Order: sequence, then C-alpha cells, then structure tokens
Amino acid sequence: MVSRRRFLQGMGALAALGGPLPALARLAENPAARAARTTGAAAKAGGVSRYVDVFVGTGGHGHTYPGATMPFGMVQLSPDTNDTGWDACSGYHQNDGSIMGFSHTHLSGTGASDMLDVLVMPAQGEVLLQPGDRGLPKVNYHSRFDGAAGSGPQLTEHSKAHPGHGYRSRFTAEHARPGYYSTHLTDHDILAELTATTRAGLHRYTFHKAGSGHLLLDFTHGYHFGKDPLKLSDAQLRLIGNDTIVGGRRAYEWAQGRYLYFALKLSRPFSQATLYSEDVAAPSGSGELKGTHLKAALHIDDVAKEPVLVKVGISAVDIDGALRNLDAEIPGWEFEQVQQAAADAWERELGRIRVQSSSERTLKVFYSSLYHTMMAPTLFSDVDGRYRGMDLGIHQLQEGQHNYSTYSLWDTYRALHPLYTLYQSERVPDLVNGLVRMAEESPDGPPVWPLQGVETGCMIGYHSAVVIAEAQAKGFTGIDYARAWPIYRKRAMDDDYRGLTYYRKLGYIPSDKEPEATSKTLEYSYDDWAVAHMADAAGEKNLGDALRRRSRNYRNVFDSKMNFVRPRGEHGEWLEPFDPRGMGHSEQWRDFTESNSWQATFLNQHDLYAYMGLFGGPDVFERKLDELFTTSSKLPADAPPDIAGMVGQYAHGNEPSHHMAYLYAYTGAHHKTQARVRMLVETMYPPEPDGLAGNEDCGQMSAWYIMSALGLYAVDPVSANYVFGSPILDHAELALGGERKLVIRTFNNASNHPYIQSVTWNGKPWTKSWISHAELAAGGVLEFHMSESPNLQFGAKLEDRPPSFGMAASEVVAIDAG
Repeated sequence: MVSRRRFLQGMGALAALGGPLPALARLAENPAARAARTTGAAAKAGGVSRYVDVFVGTGGHGHTYPGATMPFGMVQLSPDTNDTGWDACSGYHQNDGSIMGFSHTHLSGTGASDMLDVLVMPAQGEVLLQPGDRGLPKVNYHSRFDGAAGSGPQLTEHSKAHPGHGYRSRFTAEHARPGYYSTHLTDHDILAELTATTRAGLHRYTFHKAGSGHLLLDFTHGYHFGKDPLKLSDAQLRLIGNDTIVGGRRAYEWAQGRYLYFALKLSRPFSQATLYSEDVAAPSGSGELKGTHLKAALHIDDVAKEPVLVKVGISAVDIDGALRNLDAEIPGWEFEQVQQAAADAWERELGRIRVQSSSERTLKVFYSSLYHTMMAPTLFSDVDGRYRGMDLGIHQLQEGQHNYSTYSLWDTYRALHPLYTLYQSERVPDLVNGLVRMAEESPDGPPVWPLQGVETGCMIGYHSAVVIAEAQAKGFTGIDYARAWPIYRKRAMDDDYRGLTYYRKLGYIPSDKEPEATSKTLEYSYDDWAVAHMADAAGEKNLGDALRRRSRNYRNVFDSKMNFVRPRGEHGEWLEPFDPRGMGHSEQWRDFTESNSWQATFLNQHDLYAYMGLFGGPDVFERKLDELFTTSSKLPADAPPDIAGMVGQYAHGNEPSHHMAYLYAYTGAHHKTQARVRMLVETMYPPEPDGLAGNEDCGQMSAWYIMSALGLYAVDPVSANYVFGSPILDHAELALGGERKLVIRTFNNASNHPYIQSVTWNGKPWTKSWISHAELAAGGVLEFHMSESPNLQFGAKLEDRPPSFGMAASEVVAIDAG
C-alpha cells in the first residue's frame, strides 16, 4: 500500500463511501434521568480533564472514537456504529443511528483502517447473530442509542445537569470523558458503561427489564473495507468454567495476518453458553470451537437483579498472555475504582502541560487536542514483557522496557514526535527503541506504518529515520542508535525500495515509471537529511556528507521556469499536461501523495536558503508563499478528500502543509508567519465533532494545534530547533522531566493581537524568530509581548532567521541555485 487514497480506490465517490446514514428518530420514552442517576456513580472529571471533549473529531472526517482508553493504552474500548467505509475508520461516526456493540481495539483518526477486535453486545430476547444494516432494529443485533438521535453532525456541550461528568452529545444519554464512556441502548433499555486499564477493558451493563439476557460475542467482527467480510484464520473460542471465555484469531485487512487473543470474564456465572461456527450452533455442551467465523452467546438469568460486569484482557502473544494481562490489571470487579484510576492517569498526563486562557473555548480545544496526542502510539507488550515482533515471532523485553505499535509516521514525525520530546521526554526512549526493534525484526526493514506486528506499508518515505535522528540530535540517551544504523544505512544506500533505485541513479524518481514519484523524491530527500545525521553520529562522516548532498535532490523536480515542482520522465523531460492543482499527468497513477504541485512545492523543510535561490531569492519565494495562501482553493474532481481545510491551496487538513505557514520566518517576514498561524489556530479547530479539518491521524492534527498554541513549531525536526508562531495562551507550564519546567507567558494577548512585538528568554531580550530544543529542554521562562500591529523588524535580520541545512542565514553570502 502506497497511500491512504490508494486504500480507497475502486470504491467510487469517497466522500460518500460508507457514509453515515441519517440518524433515526428519537423514541418517545426518554430514559435520561435513569441513565444520569447511574452515571453519577462514576468518578467525575476534574482538574484539566474537565476541558476534554472526547467527541471532537467523531463527526465530519476526523475519524476519532469516543470510548475509554488509557494514555498510550493497548485497549481502546469504544462503541462501534459501523465497520466498513471511510468514515468508519475508527468504528464510530457521530451521524450513525445505532450501535453494533463495544469492541476493544480502535484507531484514532486514520485515513485507512483495521481493528475493532472482540465485539461484545448485551441484549435480551432472541439471540440475533447478524449485525445487518444500521437502520434495522429487531432484525439484527444493532441497537439504537440516545446519543445519535436527530440528524446531522451534533455539537457537544458540557452537561449542565450533571457538572463534572464530562462531555456528552447534545442529546440525552451519551456521556464520555477521558477513561469513561456510557450510552443508553434504547432497543433493549440497557445502560452501557465502559472504562479501561492499559491492557484490559471493563464493561458495566445495567439491564432495566426483568428476565434473562445475554451477551453476544461476535468474534467475526472487525473493520473490513468494501462488501466482502473480514478475512480471518486460526480462530478459536474456549469456555473456562461458567464465567470465562477465551480465544484468538488472525485478521487480514490493512495489517495482513495480525494476531489478537482475548480473555473475557463475567461478574456472575452464565446459565448457558452457546458457541457458533459460521452462525450454526455447536452441539449442546461444546466447550471449544476452532474455525474461521466464530461467535458465542452467554446467557444470564435475572439480568435486572444487579449490573452485569464484563472484563476483557487482550494480548497479541497468546491466550495465557491475555489472561495474565487481565488478572494483573483488573483483579476484582470495582468499576468505580478502575474508572477512577483511568481518570487519575489522564489527569496526570494532561497535567504535564498546564495552561491559562481567558477563553474557555481555547481551554477546551487545547486539552481535547492534548488528549488526542496520547491515543497513539499504543502499547503492544504484555505485563510479562513479551510481545509479538514485526517478524511475527514472540520476543522478550528487558525489565522496564515497553513495546509500542500504531506509528503513523508520515504524519506524526512533523509535530507529534517533536511535542513528545518536550512533554513526554521520559517516554521518548521507549518509543524510539520500539522503532529500532521493528527495523531489526521486520522483513520489510525500517518501519513505515507498523500496526500490531505487521507493516502496512501505508504512505511514502521511511520517516522512522526522522524520529530516530531527531531524538539523536536532541541528545536523548538510552536509545540503541548503533543497532539502528546498519539498517537505515542499507535502506538509504542499497535497498530496491519504492523507487529508491531510480532516486539514487537519476537523482529523482520518474513519474512515468513509479506512482507518486514527485512526492517520493521530495520525501526521500528529507529522509536523506535525517540519515545523514545518523551517519555523522555513527562516525561515517564521508557518507553523511554524501547524503547531505543527495538531500538536495529536490532540485531535480523543480522547474525554475514555472517555480513549481512537477513530474519528470525517465529521460529528464517535464511531463505534460501539467496543472499545479492536478493530481498527475496521466490517469495511470498520481504523481503526488495526497497533495498537488502547489503543496509539494513548499514541502522542503531542511534546505530553505538554497531552495529560495531556485525561485530567484527570498523575496520571490515569499511572494510565491503568499500566492499559496491567496490563490483559488478550487481542486479537480479527482482530488482525494484528504486535501481539505483549504486556505488558497494550503491544505491544513493534510500533513504536508503543516509547516508552511512557518516558512515566512526564513524570508525575514516573520510577521506573516504570526498572522497565518493565528488565523489557522483560531479557525481550524472548533470544539465540535466536526472540529478537525481532516483526519486526526494518530495525534498529528492535534499536535500541530498544541505546538502552535504554545508559539512553537519544528519546521525541521532533525535540526532540533523550533520556529516561533503566534502563541494564543496567556500562560503555559510544561513539565519537562525531573525538576525542569518550561514557562511560556504571553502579554497583551487577544484574538486581534496576533503579532509579536518582542520576546524575552529568561528575562533577557531575544531577537531571533526561533529557539533551540536544548535551550527549552533545560527549562526557563519564555515571554511573548503581543500587539495588533506587526513589528516588521522582529526576525528580519539575517542573523535572527532560523538556521537551515545547518547554516545560519547570515552565513549564506549569496543564495543561488548552486
């Protein structure tokens, strides 16, 4: 797989693909009061957690989920409203009218999908085995739920009737906050509540109708693209006593052949358990089944007597691992205790950055965004340190280590990982060592988009190199850089990988020989920049110098007559027809990855001063950058939906654009960066379900906001520098690890005061438009003085502009194409 767009090809109009059905009408009988009384028993959201709205991104095309998880947790226990189509990527969409059940693994904001493992659905009456369509209650096991009543995307608001309970849908009984979710399943009059530990989920079902009930375990359920059901193999279910069921399977969707095992226990015995294979009941008394498509119905007598609790542990290693994870993390049945522990964990992690603002809206957006930066990467190792590697073998971690999965690296190298180096610095060695292990274990080499022990191959480049090189440049210790180096050296210098052979031979990838070739050329150039730093650190300076020279291969797809990057043929010719808004020169494939020439022209992150020379100098580059933001936003009909959040041809909804507003700093016109960034911060992030310009992409969209709200952005993460933007917070304190603390203060701040008048660092005047990671990471006080009019001198001098390609702007005596 090359890109998310290619994941969607062949399915017609993508914006409508698998789109949400109109929500169903509300039932006349309203159970809100009863639901509210029950949810009141759960711990309330306090501290900064009270500002988190977990429904942000669950509408539109944000592709987030609202369920219960822990920071970086392996379990994501959340409702599934659909399991196919583009807007079902997280399993949930605000517009859907019914719930299929509650599964234990979800992706946050991706543009391609998988997961939704181990679906549990409580019900009464006849056992219905088919999920069916979303609008057919009593025919399938979907149930309507109060949170989805009405039609169209729904705003969220604080529950005035029950302060501190967190955020809810605008309708009656869908409540959620970090570590907790609840809704009312109207077709069966069941209150469903969810919470989670790191590797296990805990359900509480309150049945309001007398009689018997059952829990359906659908082990065939999972995300599947298109009409064909999810392909599975090696499935097994086994009953243990009269309160436990365990199982495992392999799923073949985005991550082909990933393993998942579970252990499920009930708080009281089931009176009967029926196992099903291919929807045919096994003989009475059967305690184990193997096959492909397996399900189970666990029957419980007198379900209204007391709530039924269900706890589920998962593992990618084996059933014993799932049992150990469950027993270690949820030994008892104290729902409030588990939920409180989850709430405390979220408050602790969210509290690493404490901010003040006169705008409650800003606080909501900030902490909702910060919450989303901790939904991935996800833990992927058991309590005993075992994990399934990228070779699909079982490996053992050393004591104190953790393994992770779900790295959306094409997206997250840009802002999420730089953010982690500030406020999650203790976690950085584990996250980066995880990438090193993957590179060593994977038959595919350096990780690109790894998911649960499988390389999906989604997106272009191999930007795990950037994350490793950034950590190395910032001086992080406890990372096995030496172990990584030979693998990345081989990728850069030897591997025949997605056009790299052409790239090494011609200095670019020809668009008549390789799909998405222009974007690949540009992104391999940045990977060369990262690997050059790794080479230096490994003592191979000559190779580092060669890779630095090669990182200027972007020149070979730049047409200086048009001042655009554009597709080029194998024999050096510019390919026609060319439209800077277009996706490519032919219908065979795209020349760009989720972008067009307008966006690709400004993709350069590491060599700005030489690049400006190709345009004719900084002034021409600046005018071209102005044009990016002011030209028509019109796109061709075949543009992928990822190109969204348009301001001119700048596309905030997709990651290649994210650094572009900060490029003015390199021209000396930093005031334009300030104005553009403030506009984007204030317009692209409404605190609503449809509150993201594009997919959340595992935290990158939110990380851009967090960094920009603080007034900082890593245009070139490997440089270990941050360019100033336009901070919107009155005060922020970041816990940097140990006793170190970074304080950011903003004076004379207001929505109409986007411009920096002056900056001080630790009480001394600071004239540069950038600052290094080393300075910030040591701790200190950064102060911005803001105004409604620009200070044209701030950051204008050559010596005050950000360095690029390892050079200060003042060192560049003459900027030319050479």
